[in-house]
Amino acid sequence: MALLLDIFGFLSVVLRGLVLTTQSLMIGGVVFLGLIVGPVAGKLGAVGTAALARGRRLLFWSALTLACAELVFVVLECVVLAATVDIPLGLAFGAAFARFGLIAAAAAAAATFVARGELTRTRVYILFALALAVLAAQLATSHAAAQVDSRAALLVADFLHMGAAAAWVGGIPYFLLVLYRTHDGRAHGLVGRRFSLLLVWTVAVLVAAGLVMAVDYIGSIEAVYGTAYGVMVATKVVLLIGLLFFGAMNNRIIERMTRDPGVPVLRVRRFAEVEVAIGFTVLFAAASLTSQPPAVDLLTDRASVADIAERLAPRLPHITSPDRDQLALSELQARINAAAATNAPRPQAYVPGEGMLPPRNAADIAWSEYNHNLAGLLVLAIGLLALIDRTGKAPWARNWPLLFLLLGGFLWIKADPEVWPLGDVGFWASLRDPEVVQHRLFVLLLAGFAIFEWRVRTGRIRSPRAALVFPLITALGAALLLTHSHALSNVKEQLLMEISHVPVALAGMTAGAARWLELRLDAPGSRIAGWVWPPAFMLVGVMLLFYREA
Repeated sequence: MALLLDIFGFLSVVLRGLVLTTQSLMIGGVVFLGLIVGPVAGKLGAVGTAALARGRRLLFWSALTLACAELVFVVLECVVLAATVDIPLGLAFGAAFARFGLIAAAAAAAATFVARGELTRTRVYILFALALAVLAAQLATSHAAAQVDSRAALLVADFLHMGAAAAWVGGIPYFLLVLYRTHDGRAHGLVGRRFSLLLVWTVAVLVAAGLVMAVDYIGSIEAVYGTAYGVMVATKVVLLIGLLFFGAMNNRIIERMTRDPGVPVLRVRRFAEVEVAIGFTVLFAAASLTSQPPAVDLLTDRASVADIAERLAPRLPHITSPDRDQLALSELQARINAAAATNAPRPQAYVPGEGMLPPRNAADIAWSEYNHNLAGLLVLAIGLLALIDRTGKAPWARNWPLLFLLLGGFLWIKADPEVWPLGDVGFWASLRDPEVVQHRLFVLLLAGFAIFEWRVRTGRIRSPRAALVFPLITALGAALLLTHSHALSNVKEQLLMEISHVPVALAGMTAGAARWLELRLDAPGSRIAGWVWPPAFMLVGVMLLFYREA
């Protein structure tokens, strides 16, 4: 139970991201099958029938995953609520969030049964009703439902915002199914044209509703950069611009396809694949938003322009770390040991699971900055070697992925000095600390980078699919970085650290998308993308090299 309480903050954001993603896939599937493919399936003949059948399968699994994710999320929230306020578990399930979560799970479960049959008009109506029920249940636990002023307007805006996002992001995978599984240029053009027209309206609704909520939830320009909520909204806007860029590129190609069915569909597929990755990242950013109070509610501990400028101002990086004995936790442990009687038990200064944050002093800050700075140097070297390798004039540079192993080993040892292998807290006990868990996950992702990409680069693995592991893990790491949190009691300090992480996540997403396009796109787009992602990695390295916490 104590372990669950410790990791719930991070786990809840990840689960919330999974709920929003599967919810979008379910709602997007209902919209796509009901409004895009269904009305023209008869004109497409066998192609339309096949598209509906494949879409129904994806809709079935999306709804089933949503139901399971929602149930897990509700159970965990109820268990945590019961444990923290010391009430019976059954009483916790009576809370509003639990009731609405169970309604969403039930609606999603019902959708799995409806999607298994042929999509008649009646079944489509039922699926739309279930999709609306899911949206309404999510809306009932949103920031809008908790407002007192402008509540009705915010509820409508939030409903439209979530629905438009789901129709857009969740509909793209279904569009990809049509592009992958059919080879009829006329079908591609017809379905693509209808989907593009729908997206024009969804984007307009998405932006308009988002502006309404931004005015009420953020309230001022100062809150955009001065609060975690505002920073995450700004991050969503940047990602939205990326989505609009690739969507506009696809719209141009689809317009040509409607006039000439012989226009190649490859670029539409590849750009749509990148849209899916960016869209799911937006949903995880939205999940992170739900864990933050609206900016207008945080009237103190905001960061000013001067605070941010001072924090982001470049300075010489740390190339040496302080002694571990100088860290606040080590000093506290030394005092405890000195005060303990001879042969008496010596309690640990920090035990994950007790609900107390470990102390920090100047040496702790220097230790963290050293870790980030040295990691930045390695990432910068990785990007530089990858760029050299891209020239084709230095075959030895293709071994650059091995530097990820060095980076992963360094972070495994140095990222958390209070836990194993440097500290007194054992490996399994350290997993009660959510920040340590996140660091361990990032290290595992680095190991995936190193092993797969090195084997691909050196020809040990020749499968084209193996090369896709690298951009996939890069994009996943960027998305997880948006959910990464630090256990700090100082709200302003935590915000300043998050401001340093967001640009790294955006550069990482750029690198992952560009590498994906290099592998999947045709020339000249693949060549352009191949020259984009190494500098993006170098940019990540530069930002880490000059990272600071004070």
